[in-house]
Amino acid sequence: MRTSRLQLLAAAGVAVASLALTACQDGTGTRDEGASASQPVASAPSGASSQAPEESPSGSGGNGSTANGSGGSGGDASGSGDSGSKGSSAGTSGGSEDAPATFNPCNGANTSVTAAPVSRPVNHMLITVKNTGAKNCDLTYYPVLRFDEMQWVPQPIEDSRPQAVVTLGPGESAYAGVVLSAADGSGSGGATGKKLTVGFQARTPNSDGGPAAIPSLPAKGVYYDSSLTVTYWQSSMDDALAY
Repeated sequence: MRTSRLQLLAAAGVAVASLALTACQDGTGTRDEGASASQPVASAPSGASSQAPEESPSGSGGNGSTANGSGGSGGDASGSGDSGSKGSSAGTSGGSEDAPATFNPCNGANTSVTAAPVSRPVNHMLITVKNTGAKNCDLTYYPVLRFDEMQWVPQPIEDSRPQAVVTLGPGESAYAGVVLSAADGSGSGGATGKKLTVGFQARTPNSDGGPAAIPSLPAKGVYYDSSLTVTYWQSSMDDALAY
């Protein structure tokens, strides 16, 4: 009897153990937390994780081809062309705008010219031009002076520029003052001129106004240095010697 009871108890224990094992295998029973933590985490298949949406082939190409700079620059080019043409037309007048409509230059052919040093101001010379012709003549800018074989041209005194071209009627005279040398001795390259050539200008600066004149100089000559300058033609002697 005792043996039979022990066998029944053993059979009952086996049955309970079998039920517990079945519960663990089908997921309905209680599991140990330590065992659960040690299990690997499920992940997506490798093929699915590498699949990303494809970019539209027209997207990047569209952004790169939307530059319209060529159209804008064409408009700018046409604008700059207009401004350039205006600039060229504004600069065509040159120095001839001061000359009278009917221009007849004074020169060595229709005037008499004298050149004489003066006592005041010191180191100055006065050039006088008298119209010996039968009609008006015009003196533009300033006389172009040359002593002997001088290789440089004396510059004008800009402050002496008159408001208009000096026009001489028959028998009338005009003047130009010449600063021969520096009063304080600061000039260099001093020399004594024995011959003076007076050139005339036409409508534009440094243009040929006709035959030059060669006025007589004092027998001892005229001393000059690097300070040699000349005024513009003036209607009065006082104005010519004011510089």
